[in-house]
Amino acid sequence: RFAQSIHSAGNDLLNLINDILDISKVEAGKLELVPEQVTLAALVDALKTSFEPLARQKKLAFEVQIAPGTPAALLTDRQRVEQILKNLLSNALKFTETGAVRLLASPEAGGGIALAVQDSGIGIGQEQQDIIFEAFRQADGTTSRRYGGTGLGLSISRDLSLLLGGSISVQSVPGQGSTFTLHLPAALPAPRVISPDEPPITAQPVVQPMGQAPAQPAPAAPSQPALPAFADDRFMQGKGRVVLVIEDDAVFARILYDLAHELGFNCLVAHSGEDAFLLAEQFMPDAVLLDMGLPDRSGLSVLQRFKETPRTRHIPVHVVSGQDHREAALLLGAVGYAVKPSSRDQLKEVFTTLENKLTQKLKRVLLVEDDELQRESVMRLIADDEVNITAVRTGAEALALLASTIFDCMIVDLKLPDMQGNELLRRMSAGDICSFPPVIVYTGRSLSRAEEADLLKYSRSIIIKGAHSPERLLDEVTLFLHKVESSLSAEQQQLLKTARSRDEVFEGRKILLVDDDVRNIFSLTSALEQKGFLVDIGRNGFEALERLDEVRDIELVLMDIMMPGMDGLEAMRRIRQNPRLQKLPIIAVTAKAMKDDQEQCLAAGANDYLAKPIDLDRLFSLLRVWMPTVGRI
Repeated sequence: RFAQSIHSAGNDLLNLINDILDISKVEAGKLELVPEQVTLAALVDALKTSFEPLARQKKLAFEVQIAPGTPAALLTDRQRVEQILKNLLSNALKFTETGAVRLLASPEAGGGIALAVQDSGIGIGQEQQDIIFEAFRQADGTTSRRYGGTGLGLSISRDLSLLLGGSISVQSVPGQGSTFTLHLPAALPAPRVISPDEPPITAQPVVQPMGQAPAQPAPAAPSQPALPAFADDRFMQGKGRVVLVIEDDAVFARILYDLAHELGFNCLVAHSGEDAFLLAEQFMPDAVLLDMGLPDRSGLSVLQRFKETPRTRHIPVHVVSGQDHREAALLLGAVGYAVKPSSRDQLKEVFTTLENKLTQKLKRVLLVEDDELQRESVMRLIADDEVNITAVRTGAEALALLASTIFDCMIVDLKLPDMQGNELLRRMSAGDICSFPPVIVYTGRSLSRAEEADLLKYSRSIIIKGAHSPERLLDEVTLFLHKVESSLSAEQQQLLKTARSRDEVFEGRKILLVDDDVRNIFSLTSALEQKGFLVDIGRNGFEALERLDEVRDIELVLMDIMMPGMDGLEAMRRIRQNPRLQKLPIIAVTAKAMKDDQEQCLAAGANDYLAKPIDLDRLFSLLRVWMPTVGRI
């Protein structure tokens, strides 16, 4: 199945390359024609042999008719004539569901021949009949079109017919079918003779001065981040803290830039996620201000990548965005979330939060665990010169400390002597405490779905004790304490590598994959199943809605946009109309990452988007963001 999928995709790619090369050769005047005497009967028989079986598969009649008086032969290029007629016949079969496809030959003035391909298919409106001959244009270019193709076939056919001295005409009525007619002269036109005074059009050779070696091609320059809409501080040599502003709105980015200067920060500006990564690698900023709606990727995927990369994981990231993805961002390790429009005072508070994180040297951790051996084990695991661990055995002791002390992170077991852990979290949310810290629930109890959902109201992470849970616990603690990974001990760094190499978080999770291309379905299903996912399939929006009604435990939808019948945008709108599915995570898969495509996807109900061709690492990163955040380790 893998070989068949690769072979099919390879053939499609080769056909596309051949089509583009043909267009390029015609436009450059480099396509050579090979004239020969072509017998009409042999040409028609070859086409009939190729297309009759395809017509039978679709239960269509395939008819060939040669009118009396039609010339028996032409002096032309057989390969190019066949190429044109194959394009026309392929289109006729593709766009015809019932009825017949006919190839009709008739005489024309001057000994020429008219070869008409007639079908009873969907037809083409008058306003579309000109644009279909343009490269990459199709009569139905919408995201819900039923028929595939690149839109190159008719463009190439038209150009080839002109080279052969002929033309192509079209007659069509929507719903009644189309007739494309290739008009060919009796013989190829004579090639253009170049005058002796006219210099040939050839590439000029590059002449090197004598005694000099040929110039060597310059090595490819490393990728450089694009310059922002206004000058930032990347070329300044000033000292002090550096904040990276990731914001595609140049006006708002300038406001943050000016405020950063006012508060004593140097400021770098990136208008896209990719530029942000390049700047972060080059300058290692002290803090990041992040927008969610970026032109090349979602802000959550940017945050995910910052927190997955060991060199940038410790950098505090504060979100300032018009989209409210607060819960997901905080789960990924953001230090705060501000929703636009934000006042000047609110933006100052954002910088204050970052300043506090940067100046705080000693991190405080509250450990609530009644088992003495477990307490000692966890304390040894996360011990560090810059971490102060306060360990207690009861919920009451924890509440007393939280009333007077701000902690950067809290680790709590659910089974405590005086109260259950979820009761402690409820009292924290309702009580008078200094600050509600990020909470990591670290428990050996088996939890029901209802208990997990209840705990996730308060806890950023749930870790169930098991053979590999110490690694996961260390990973979560270093994330929320913004620890520089390289400063950890060698043993702790090895534990983190072990934690990140595991994919148990995906084991048994159910995904609905909606795509009409069988090769995409096959390749994505294979990749997802290798990670432990259970994959349901829908081939268009209608099937997606049916599967969501039938399978009630689907946890996420991967939704292609361009599909027949009902496209992905309409499917997402209908999913969001169902109260049961309003919070179901949906990742839209777009053909290109243009900003208006992303905005359309988000407006239709997508939580995030992914551009084709799909980067599997980015896909799995987004799945970690949007799948329910319960780690079953």
